[in-house]
Amino acid sequence: MAKPNSRQTLIDYCLRSLGAPVIEINIDEDQIEDRVDEGLQFYQHYHADAIEKVFLKHQVTQTDIDNGYIPIPELVTDVIRLMPIRASGSSSGMFDIKYQMHLNDMFSLGYLGSLLEYSMAREYLSTLDMLVDSSDKFVSFDRHRDQLRIDMDWQNEVKVNDYLLVEAYRILDPETYTDVYNDYYLKKYCTALLKRQWGANLIKFEGMVMPGGVTFNGRQLFDDANEELQKLEEEVRLNWEQPVDFYMG
Repeated sequence: MAKPNSRQTLIDYCLRSLGAPVIEINIDEDQIEDRVDEGLQFYQHYHADAIEKVFLKHQVTQTDIDNGYIPIPELVTDVIRLMPIRASGSSSGMFDIKYQMHLNDMFSLGYLGSLLEYSMAREYLSTLDMLVDSSDKFVSFDRHRDQLRIDMDWQNEVKVNDYLLVEAYRILDPETYTDVYNDYYLKKYCTALLKRQWGANLIKFEGMVMPGGVTFNGRQLFDDANEELQKLEEEVRLNWEQPVDFYMG
């Protein structure tokens, strides 16, 4: 079995699944391209295998400081957080208040105590870190504008050529990672989209009798494809979609 490894081989696979070249598939080339785009967009939006977690490094420019935001690559779908930024004048040594508070708590962790005490101490330190760390930033990510707005004092907290680190989720580019085109779910979903398009094209000929007594049944094709798409969309939402609260920011 040929494994799709490009956009065109994915299209060829879907058309063969519908009966080509034995059966003529009545879909225009532009319609095929539109449905494959739609399939990829849905797959990349909902399927966990279509995205990856990444850490993106950005070097601050004067334009960033003036605008109050940094540009984000187009393939990024969600921003989780901006790594804490330490002010240049802040202390990070043994006299830092967080260091001292954590040091005091480490003494009472109880290395000879129970695992429960250790676990509770870890949770306490995590909460303490969240409350004391004033370097955490509130961020607002606009995917369609490819911008990450950061609510902070840009003039004093960062300088030109400083680096910001962003934790995010990014789409796996199928042109780079060609195995995406061979994804089982993507092949099924694109095939169902093309089937529905085929049925929609034939609906206007419904009931027309061709030579030899053959009749078109576009309505049945359309309804069958709709049912397949509904099942596939339920499957991806139940089995493959990331939890709706898997990110913060």
